[in-house]
This record gives sequence, structure tokens and C-alpha cells, in this order.
Amino acid sequence: MRAIGYDKNGPITAPNSLFEFEAPTPELGPHDLLVEVRGVSLNPVDVKVRELFPVESGARILGYDAAGVVRRTGSAVTKFKVGDEVFYAGDIGRQGSNAEFQAVDERITGKKPKSLDFVEAAGIPLTSITAWEILFDSFAFKEGDGEGEALLIIGGAGGVGSMLTQLAKKLTNLTVIATASRDETVDWVKKMGADHVINHRQPLGEQLEKLGIQPSYVAALTGTEQHLPAIIDLIKPRGHIAVIDDPKVFDINPAKSKALTISWEFMFTRSMYQTDDIEKQHDLLNRVSEMLDNGTLVSTVTGNLGKLSVETLKHAHELQESGGVIGKNVLAGF
Repeated sequence: MRAIGYDKNGPITAPNSLFEFEAPTPELGPHDLLVEVRGVSLNPVDVKVRELFPVESGARILGYDAAGVVRRTGSAVTKFKVGDEVFYAGDIGRQGSNAEFQAVDERITGKKPKSLDFVEAAGIPLTSITAWEILFDSFAFKEGDGEGEALLIIGGAGGVGSMLTQLAKKLTNLTVIATASRDETVDWVKKMGADHVINHRQPLGEQLEKLGIQPSYVAALTGTEQHLPAIIDLIKPRGHIAVIDDPKVFDINPAKSKALTISWEFMFTRSMYQTDDIEKQHDLLNRVSEMLDNGTLVSTVTGNLGKLSVETLKHAHELQESGGVIGKNVLAGF
């Protein structure tokens, strides 16, 4: 099968940073689906893996979001059949979606939204899972909770921020404050449903004081190393901070006096460790699919970069590295 991958970590500008090659069609485990990939999307994890993680042998296929059609099933599969249309975020420990076919565990796979084509559907899973797990696993909300409480989302215009804002507004009673620093990103987070928008390039605490809001919950999606002192200062005592990025320095000692909870969100944990509750990702993706189909949620895809090729995929990586992507960029399969 055709695939695009890398065999040496480094910058996207390096010669052969990504290249096309022939790869064997994946073999299936008992719970696996063989999916013909029809659409993929870019996430920060694609860039991080390509830059930082060397390949021991052969080539590594990136891609952690996809939508496609089931072409074969493993011996223990019960949730899907050949011909079903699916979407998923995959497993960081396996070969990815930048290929003609991909093997993916049915327990982390959902039914593709009928209202979205394959390319647009590919932009939904990873950010939806991350946002859902922040709300309902990290913060431990139940649907309808949050009355009288506020959530601050740092990086509201990105893929996760866009979906987290929508889910928080549709499924909880939280007041949502999202950060954005450009006119176009401010407009975007308002479209996603944020109650208030503040600028993460200006002092966060001062802006929240002017709003008269002290959040109990903070989703630190980007720039956590830079923003952590301000977050600890502005959050309510016994508040909760959920972190998804990779700060080089992460000193939580100042959080002690407020008895803050600080937790990591990493959506690949369930698949990496085959947790007992791995099927939660199947269930939540099906719920997100239904919410997209009935209009409760809207797509966060803003850019279709064309058909998958070395050139278009490199361009997608360059855009992701720029830090200016609003929502999600997607590509059609081979």
C-alpha cells in the first residue's frame, strides 16, 4: 500500500523529512478493523513525533486522525462490519493514518457522522476525545453540572479549544472564558460559543478581574510554561488545572497553598495501556457523531489542503508549526 512517513526525526524543512513509500497492508489483531483511509487531519502530535522521536528501523507512518471505510475485521470484532463508515484518532504506538489502509482497534473507533464527508469527519476525533476527557474525566463533571462555576480555556481557537468550548456550553452549565489574541481568532471562539474572550498576550488575571470572574477550572492547552504562574494566581482555591501541552519546566509548588489539583490529559493513554475502560472512546465518539448530525455541535474544520501527498502533507506540517491554525486542517486520502 502507499504510505507517507519519515525515518529520521528533525525539521520539516530537512530533505526527505517526509517521503512516500510502499508499506505492507497492516495485519489485524482480534479487535482490529482494517480501514480504507478516505480523510486525515493534522494535530500538534504529528509535528512533535516527527521532530523528536527517532525511528529505529524502516519508516514510521504518522497520522492520528482519520475517517474511512471498514474493509476487513478481526476475529473478535462486534461493533462494526465490512462497509461501515468510521472515524477515529488511532493509537500513537501503531502505524498511522497517512496511508491507504490502517489497522485500528474497534473500541477506540466511532461511527462517522452522516452529515460530514470523510475529509471533514477526519478533523473531529482527536480533539473531541481530548476535550471530552478534560471535561468528564479530568474535571469529573456530569452532564448539566457547572452552575455558578467558570472554565478558562487557554488557546480557545485551536482544535481542542474549539471543541472544548462547544462541549462545555452544550453539556454543562459552566461559564466559558476562552483566550484569543487576533481579530479572526476572537471571532472564531465567539462562534464556538464562548461567553467571554480575553487575550492571552495580556495579563490574564487583570482581564478576569474586570469581568468579575474567578474560574475554578482551567484548561491549559498551550503555553502552559509561560502562563502557569498567572493561572495559579487567578484560579479559585481548590480549583483544578488540566494540562495537555509539554512545558519544559513545570513547577507546581506554588499551587500548594491553594490546594490545587493539576492533572494531565493524554487521549492516547487508554489505547496505549489497554485500560479496562478503553471502550469509553468508542462511546464518546458515537455521541459526538450524533451531536454533529443533529446540529448540537458544529465542525471545527477550517481548511481542506487537498489530496494526501508528500507536498500537501509537508505544507500541513508547516502550517501546524506556525502556531496560527484556527480549528483544524484536513486532507483527503490517496
